[in-house]
Amino acid sequence: MPRRSASSVRTGGVFEVAMKALVLVDLQNDFMPGGALAVPAGNAVVEVANRLLPHFDLVVATQDWHPPGHGSFASSHEGKNPGDIVDLNGLRQELWPDHCIQNGAGAACHRDLSRKPIDRVFHKGTNPSLDSYSAFFDNAHRGSTGLSEYLKENGVTAVYIMGLAIDYCVKFSVLDAVRLGLETYVVTDGCRGIDLNPGDIDKAWEEMHRAGVKLVEAEALEHPAKSRGEDA
Repeated sequence: MPRRSASSVRTGGVFEVAMKALVLVDLQNDFMPGGALAVPAGNAVVEVANRLLPHFDLVVATQDWHPPGHGSFASSHEGKNPGDIVDLNGLRQELWPDHCIQNGAGAACHRDLSRKPIDRVFHKGTNPSLDSYSAFFDNAHRGSTGLSEYLKENGVTAVYIMGLAIDYCVKFSVLDAVRLGLETYVVTDGCRGIDLNPGDIDKAWEEMHRAGVKLVEAEALEHPAKSRGEDA
């Protein structure tokens, strides 16, 4: 059951529950150092996630959950290598090493991530003919992971997003959250990037900034009074 420690806000004379959610994007073994698609220093964000878990009304996580032979894998395209571009079901698709295969060790969340406070895990990338960077939808926005519906059912109005990688799955999750009308924050020290093409990380931050996303550091969420300059 989601934790109901949310504050109440008054809207039109009626008190409504204002819920905030922490969204942990793809803190999986294959994105950690030594994994099939390692994000440099990706393991550093696990500790940030664990620190933030107690400070949220609702915590959700996503997992890349690819079937074997997924269309985003270079191995699924004869003569292609990771980093090559193909057309996949009408979309431009960068090809990747095989990673986060359903029920495999690489798809599991990092062993140091505290799982008990996580209310629900959402799988993405399950359609073999479409990739899913976003926590909310596939890349064509033809199918939902169920996350947006779950947040709505639980009265969530603000999301704080962190994880791997900032220039792919985090960025697309953040932009979709904005489009869904959610107040959207990125936990800056809770993200790491790939920078497959030099400058990708900087471009991701710029794109999110233009979308109106708010940036916050973990310490400000752990100690809000201190961040506002108030006495403890």
